Amino acid sequence: MRRITRRGFAVAALGAATSLLAAGSAAPAARAPRREMRGMWLATVANLDWPSRAKLTAEEQQRELRAHFDTAVKRRLNAVFFQVRPTADALWPSPYEPWAQYLTGQQGRDPGWDPLDFAVREAHRRDLELHAWFNPYRIANHTDPQRLVAGHPARRHPEWVVAYGGKLYYNPGLPQVRGFVQDAMLDAVARYPVDGVHFDDYFYPYPVAGRQFDDDAAYEEYGGDFATRAAWRRNNIDRLVHEMAQRLASGGQQDGRTVRFGVSPFAVWRNQATDPKGSRTRAGVQTYDDLYADTRRWVREGWIDYIVPQVYWPIGTQAADYAELVPWWARTVDGTGVDLYIGEALYKEGDSTPAGWKDPAELSRHLTLAHRYPQVGGHVYFSAKEVARDRVGALARVVRDHYGPAARP
Repeated sequence: MRRITRRGFAVAALGAATSLLAAGSAAPAARAPRREMRGMWLATVANLDWPSRAKLTAEEQQRELRAHFDTAVKRRLNAVFFQVRPTADALWPSPYEPWAQYLTGQQGRDPGWDPLDFAVREAHRRDLELHAWFNPYRIANHTDPQRLVAGHPARRHPEWVVAYGGKLYYNPGLPQVRGFVQDAMLDAVARYPVDGVHFDDYFYPYPVAGRQFDDDAAYEEYGGDFATRAAWRRNNIDRLVHEMAQRLASGGQQDGRTVRFGVSPFAVWRNQATDPKGSRTRAGVQTYDDLYADTRRWVREGWIDYIVPQVYWPIGTQAADYAELVPWWARTVDGTGVDLYIGEALYKEGDSTPAGWKDPAELSRHLTLAHRYPQVGGHVYFSAKEVARDRVGALARVVRDHYGPAARP
């Protein structure tokens, strides 16, 4: 298990302070080099990757899952980031949340088997790491609580729920929500030998023009000691990330497992025009300002073990250049002990815009560029369906150009 004391930072009071922690000055402890990360995301929300559709039999679902893992091995990958909590639900028999609807077509219906247990065993049998991928706050891709299964936590606690942009979310500003979602996620860690806990890029939701995220009541109750609502919101997400790291570190892994904690954010922390420490980008979304996720701080203070920024643009893109963001992240992680992997938009290969995606060699050029920076420890591809399909041969070219012997975690 990752030890927070390895980073030498001290916990400050978690009361009404705007600064959550005081970072220590101790340097990261020396460690053996990690193997190159060669990963893929396996998404279950809306049956994006798996299962291919709801209402397959257990045997059909298992056959599809095995095929994804076999494809990962064939492509010489060594890790799978498996989405096990896509919408405040579970792909294991959770005491906190209902079975995911994407398994049977009906939320809360027992599929008759345990997908997470099966996935961990099948992945490890193939020498693949299995990172449990969680979405902390998304409840549903609609706004009708009555469509949730009876007894759903969001129906038992309607005061926890915010409708925004056509979806339902748990309110990150409520301490009881933060504790609940941590409990729900850590249940999987306690019960299965997963190799990592992985958050995606959804914290506060992406902004929707003309809409306001209605957290007035929570801000009135809990935000009084913050200069702005934005600062309060960022503190809420800081607390989620830091507390999750603390709980993973203090949980006591009796079996000696190491469970790494990582986040895969939108790649632009802040544009340089907004903040001199930011990247030379002109992105319309900045995680610090729009998602209230201070991803740079999490790295600099060592709250996470690895970060996978989603650098989903070709080299030379004016608003957000791959060749600008990779070195920016390399500088950000340098000296922190936090591993850097680059999230790659395999699903965009072959698209007509931006023009760079039309060239099947673009993805291979990404790896060539990233290899110039020793801080980059590998790449993760979105998503499993595209790893299998590889519609323009971009991943096959990556394997040929960059992946020699079969990867091992």
